[in-house]
Amino acid sequence: MRVDLFDFDLPDDLIALRPATPRESARLLVVAPGGEPEFTDATVGDLPAWLRPGDALVFNDTKVIPAELSGIRVRGEARTAVVFNLIERAGAAHWRAFARPGKRLKVGDRVIFGEAGRVCLLGEVWATVTAKSEDGVVDLAFDLAGPDLDQAIHAIGSMPLPPYIGAKRGVDAQDERDYQTIYAREEGAVAAPTAGLHFTDAMFARLDALGVERHFVTLHVGAGTFLPVKVDDTADHVMHFESGVLSGETAARLNAVRAAGGRIVAVGTTSLRILESACDGEGRLSAFAGATDIFITPGRPVRSIDALMTNFHLPRSTLFMLVSAFAGLDRMKRAYAHAIERRYRFYSYGDASLLFPDRS
Repeated sequence: MRVDLFDFDLPDDLIALRPATPRESARLLVVAPGGEPEFTDATVGDLPAWLRPGDALVFNDTKVIPAELSGIRVRGEARTAVVFNLIERAGAAHWRAFARPGKRLKVGDRVIFGEAGRVCLLGEVWATVTAKSEDGVVDLAFDLAGPDLDQAIHAIGSMPLPPYIGAKRGVDAQDERDYQTIYAREEGAVAAPTAGLHFTDAMFARLDALGVERHFVTLHVGAGTFLPVKVDDTADHVMHFESGVLSGETAARLNAVRAAGGRIVAVGTTSLRILESACDGEGRLSAFAGATDIFITPGRPVRSIDALMTNFHLPRSTLFMLVSAFAGLDRMKRAYAHAIERRYRFYSYGDASLLFPDRS
């Protein structure tokens, strides 16, 4: 499909720089499966009203690591500040990363992390640039490896806010709490599963009382989720791989939910991607463990879920393509026009939508 079909005008001031407080006070646009009204303006706190006993919510329990590293490129006597956002681990001592400004780096450059008062307990942390691509991605070979490198990254790294937030303000202590779900457990993501940021312990208690089940999958979100689609046709776009796990026990339980007449509601596009990677042509789930580069666009059926809770996504993004595949492109364009008119807040720290599928 033509990528420009997924374009729309988004006012810059609608990209949220901070989340709603408390978390469940964020707005929720319910996009109904048919009938009137097509759109209902609510809040995340109203979510239980749209669920029923026997339904199951599926959350992504990945945990964001402090993947933004500020370093100093050392080349002879010359020193230049460079910021790296880790994308994916490529070995015990190796990471791929976005570098900015990447033009200041060459293969063979040495980079030191931990200066300017953030030296970790293991001392200075050094890395070598071993490869560089035209899109600003570099390969870093650290002098540390394994658990020692993990410990160092935690000591010197910062929360990796999306670039459209990081360009407008710096990371602070509040982001350490805000950019992590309350149920984050499996370390490895370099971006948050943001639909889950709206949930609180109080919300979980209300859902438990209603009889809504809660299940967890893992998909370690990669920074590729922020990459713009630069091609003209979706068929030419290459997705980054992300690693994930759906246990056999969880798959069996979710299959049982549907067999009993309940609905599977994915919380976030990341939960949906791992479920779709693990289902067959009839929507039946099986255990899954490995990497997925699944790319969901209109024309590809979504079989694993019955509803999707997700934040609002950027124009021409793979995530807007995904929600359009699930709920219908024309319907999502109308929904986003409604959201923009009503000044919903977009993306990672923004408001949410509850989508039901386009059965047409």
